[in-house]
Amino acid sequence: MPTDPRWLDAREDRAWRAFKHAGYQLDHRLSRHLLQDSDLTQADYEVLAVLSARQSGRMPARELCASLTWEKSRLSHQVRGMQKRGLISREPNPDDARSVMIRLLPAGRRAIEKAAPAHGAHARRHFVDLFTPDELETLATLNERILRHLLDHRVE
Repeated sequence: MPTDPRWLDAREDRAWRAFKHAGYQLDHRLSRHLLQDSDLTQADYEVLAVLSARQSGRMPARELCASLTWEKSRLSHQVRGMQKRGLISREPNPDDARSVMIRLLPAGRRAIEKAAPAHGAHARRHFVDLFTPDELETLATLNERILRHLLDHRVE
């Protein structure tokens, strides 16, 4: 038996549209700054940031995929492009012959170290500095709630 749709009321619609539009615009702006400042895409930056956070600068491709919440095909495509530019490499995984390790190369480390200060400054300018510490805490709490909900309801 079909049920009537539960439409958003004006307040709910305003909150939803503002959240979606602000997130899109912020991502677009930060991606544009990143490309202009460092010639890295947002995807390049995300891969380099995860790898550079590791002391070894390397991790299994499967683990990198999970960390980025990407599909295997997306990571594979991204890695190919970054390999061609000499930022990362693929190498055999000594612990699992069926998988590969993704390794940060010196050029990749230099790229992330060059890009991070400006990227952080733009994130601060277009996001962090717009809020009080209490508002930032509220935003973090609310977004963590959304993330927990999505993790708990992955299959839906």
